[in-house]
Amino acid sequence: MTSLQPLFAPRAVAVLGASATPGKLGAAMTASLASFLGPVMKVNAGRPDPDQGFFPTVAEAAAAHGTAPDLVVSCIPAAATAGAVREAAAAGAGAALVCAGGFAEAGGAGAAHQHALTEVVRDTGIRVLGPNTSGFLAPHLRLTASFVPGAADLEPGPVAIVAASGGVNHALAFALAEAGVGLRLGVGLGNGLDVTQADVLNHLAEDDGVRAVALHVETAADGRRLTEAIRRLTDCVPVVALVVGRSDIGDFARSHTGALATSWRVTRAALRQAGAVLVDDERDLVDAVTALSRIRLPAHPRAGVGLVTAQAGPGLLLADDLRSHGLQVPPLVERTVKELRELLPALTYQNNPVDTGRPSPTLTQIVERVSEDPGIDITAVYGLLEPTAVDLPAALAAARTATPLVAVVGGPVEQARQTRRELGEAGIPCAATPTSGSTMVRALVEDAAARARLAATDVTAPGTPTLPPPGPVDEHTAKGVLADLGIRTPVRRVCADAAAAHAALDELDGPVVVKILDAEILHKTEVGGVQVGIRTHEELDQALDRMPACPALLVEHMAPTGPELIVGVRRDPVFGPVVALGAGGTAAETLGDVSLRLAPLSANEAHTMLDDLATREMFLGARGEAPVDRARLTHVLLALSSLTADEAMAECEINPLRVLPDGDVVALDAVLLLRDSWDQGGSDDA
Repeated sequence: MTSLQPLFAPRAVAVLGASATPGKLGAAMTASLASFLGPVMKVNAGRPDPDQGFFPTVAEAAAAHGTAPDLVVSCIPAAATAGAVREAAAAGAGAALVCAGGFAEAGGAGAAHQHALTEVVRDTGIRVLGPNTSGFLAPHLRLTASFVPGAADLEPGPVAIVAASGGVNHALAFALAEAGVGLRLGVGLGNGLDVTQADVLNHLAEDDGVRAVALHVETAADGRRLTEAIRRLTDCVPVVALVVGRSDIGDFARSHTGALATSWRVTRAALRQAGAVLVDDERDLVDAVTALSRIRLPAHPRAGVGLVTAQAGPGLLLADDLRSHGLQVPPLVERTVKELRELLPALTYQNNPVDTGRPSPTLTQIVERVSEDPGIDITAVYGLLEPTAVDLPAALAAARTATPLVAVVGGPVEQARQTRRELGEAGIPCAATPTSGSTMVRALVEDAAARARLAATDVTAPGTPTLPPPGPVDEHTAKGVLADLGIRTPVRRVCADAAAAHAALDELDGPVVVKILDAEILHKTEVGGVQVGIRTHEELDQALDRMPACPALLVEHMAPTGPELIVGVRRDPVFGPVVALGAGGTAAETLGDVSLRLAPLSANEAHTMLDDLATREMFLGARGEAPVDRARLTHVLLALSSLTADEAMAECEINPLRVLPDGDVVALDAVLLLRDSWDQGGSDDA
């Protein structure tokens, strides 16, 4: 039994503000709860009428019914809520659903009302869902704690919804119903004063009736607790997450890493790292949980997809969409191709995707042969309903496939809808379009890959770093910290004046880079503080004339040209330490191509970060460039991750991290911010 059992599985319910007047919130909620199998008590302090079942207090209602309510549903104004919930807790209630708005989201007095309700939770231990929510749904218990019309008609099923918004909760529930998928539990969190996403996910982990979870995230108050709940849940139940706020760049744009690691990006990365499948909109969310509620692949780092299509064009759309998202549609082995030749007309394409020409009586055997190929882990079939050629649903249902099966079925509207419902009930996820079918397949494959990643997770660190004393840190000192962690840095000399810089040029013997050395200036290029390619003393004098005044100079041996990355670590206010890897140099923010992981980082997670980048081919040997040594890059990522073990570290960034001709990487610039100087604001780029 979880602490949310009184909320989501109560034995008795009381409605605060219950009414017999049509149009009132309390009347709508009372009507919605009419199907609940346990007692529903009506409480109205302003107009009690015990003869009609309306009592002035929860205590009196409980006495009349011979039992205390586990759950009270509050439909009264915000100003009266805290006192009423406190009285309900004293009468034995273990949970409260607070529907009214006018709390923190309204500002002003609303913040005081929310604070008062928070104190009730603290003092009594009652669990509160909301405020400012349209409620929750538990159709298998005939419990509709919602005032939304039609919610009581939703069918029970295997999918749970955990939504930041009550409106999104209901929208998804109705969309799932349209897709033929029933609901186990649908929750709208509202303001999330007490019950959070993590609380509901932990509750669902104890529910054997849940087979997939749709998660809608707007904000996350306790990021690490949320990711821990997702990781725990995905061991047994897949989670599909939709994170809103793509345009939010956050308040942490002090450095390049801060600007890239927006709250939206960080949240998506954190949930994916925890095992959730990510989607971009509510349509994909419905398609993904529909598929995952029917079937789940075994853990696999990169499952192969086999495609069978009875119409070439739509089949190509499906194949193209899968490949464009990085899924593997591998060629079939010769044995499989030989078996298909015996089943298919000569002019059809007999590899992957397999084109049958038109649906035929051999479709069942064709699907079976493709599924048995050693490179195939999931099989997808596209077909239009052509009853005169083949009974498509019967052919697919009869197939004894070696892999899970996904179908995409088109045709006359009502017939196709009925077919999709029948196949779904037979355990075959069925989509209406190639795009939806691709979403289903991708969700299944990505869920399998997530579990394979988590199984390989072992957190390692190169060593315990030693940070400098509190205060601003210049580039030379920051590079010293990196060198201690085994990260390669250029040979360099700190110079107090021009004469020392000339001596350093002679000593380093080759082209050098000259930089201002000032801990207060983070991005030296933008103020003319970096001069490159200096070979002669005359060139050095000219460079020094172009540079702004500064306390000291840094003269470094110039590295060979090569592709550039940005690597950084910072402390996110919600999720804690975050490691970033992206395309680097001065265009880092413009490109916005970044991979993020929460620290501490496992070697496996660090190794896969490069694969997330759209520009990854630049670092894998494209156009004759040397490919990056993945082991060395992984070491750098793990080293930066280890910096987070010291609470004094606020942020560290290497930009650029250049790939050398031998594949090794060198940190050409470094920024290290400690928490005392960060918290005081420091200086910007000047």
